[in-house]
Amino acid sequence: IPETSEPGSRFPLEVAQDLDIGSNTVQTYSISPENEYFSVSYGSRGQDDTYLEVVLEKALDREEQSEMSFSVVAEDGGSPRRSGTTQVQIIILDANDNAPIFTQERYIGKVLENMPEGSVVLTVLATDQDAGVNGDISYQLSQAAGQSDSAFVIDPMTGEIKLTKPLDFLNFEEHEFYELVVQARDAGGLSSHSKVHIKVTDVNNYVPEIVIMSVFRQVPEDTPLGTVIAIFSVQDRDSGANGEVQCSISDSHPFRLEKSFDNYYRVVTAELLDREQVSEYNVTVRAADGGSPALQSSAVLALRVLDVNDNAPVFAEERYSARLAENNAAGALVLTVRATDADWGQNARVRY
Repeated sequence: IPETSEPGSRFPLEVAQDLDIGSNTVQTYSISPENEYFSVSYGSRGQDDTYLEVVLEKALDREEQSEMSFSVVAEDGGSPRRSGTTQVQIIILDANDNAPIFTQERYIGKVLENMPEGSVVLTVLATDQDAGVNGDISYQLSQAAGQSDSAFVIDPMTGEIKLTKPLDFLNFEEHEFYELVVQARDAGGLSSHSKVHIKVTDVNNYVPEIVIMSVFRQVPEDTPLGTVIAIFSVQDRDSGANGEVQCSISDSHPFRLEKSFDNYYRVVTAELLDREQVSEYNVTVRAADGGSPALQSSAVLALRVLDVNDNAPVFAEERYSARLAENNAAGALVLTVRATDADWGQNARVRY
């Protein structure tokens, strides 16, 4: 009997046979009293034309009960009364009256940005209480508005959502989250929907980038303290801790690092310079992100200290002495004095 049968529907049964005649033959039929779904109807439509029908009293639902059985008793009118019993088994045929139902209203998944193509992100599941082809489910995937270039595909039979391509994290703010809509559809055309929320997890795969914006390669040795020597910025295309960058410079140099704003830094003089002690510096700037393990990069600032005339000439000896014969001619060499200057270039040229 189809489960869509309306109450009042009738289903014929074969009548009971009794070899007696008259009042001794079959007079009444009855049904098991514990049965709430069916009753029996019987009578005569003409001479020698009796009928027996099972009448549906209550709507059926195959998903609640797919089979039921009850007894039909035929009783004659003799004395004593005699009866016969038969068992009636009802098999309820399925109708496509149930849509697929997802196990969750919203599925939440995470995916690493560097997962390869074909990786399974998550699996959705829908069930259908119908039987046979009415319970066969296929899945379809659609992407939210503004995300037409889908990076995901769903297996129509298993419900596995997979990557169609590696995710590009260059535009992290735009593609940090994906919202998908999954449809489960049975063979009878009934369907339901569920949302899938996928968060892309950043992988620390970008090295911090140092961009030197300006640098004074030649610095006078009388440069005041706090003078800006170089300005640079750092950027990391990762997100979260993976994109948080810390900068430092070599501690052995007379310079210090100051943060201007956001990701901009400047290198300033922290001590007075002296070209006569150190004439060149190679200042290493390092940038390291907060990933685990951390990625880092470096840049070298080659600085040359320019001379200032801050040193007087110095004689090799404080006192010179010589002996000179009185009859020497004019122009005779008496002695040679020598002075040196620690400065450089024109500032180091000594005249006597």
